[in-house]
Amino acid sequence: MNEFAHGHGMRRCRYRGQPKAHLQHVFTAIAVNIERLSSRSATEEAPPHRRPTAFQCFLDQHEIPRPKSWTTLGI
Repeated sequence: MNEFAHGHGMRRCRYRGQPKAHLQHVFTAIAVNIERLSSRSATEEAPPHRRPTAFQCFLDQHEIPRPKSWTTLGI
């Protein structure tokens, strides 16, 4: 968030209206991701996986399947 606020000027929006402001934020996020990916070398390893959260451990202990994305829960 700090990178967006200070490095890319996200504290002030160029456009009026929520839809246009949202579009500016989405495009800025895409640009930041491309910038981060292009700065990595081809031989650099992927960052290590994070440890499971307490909730994920609970689901695993009770053999409850975990969806890959929480947005798919309603489907």
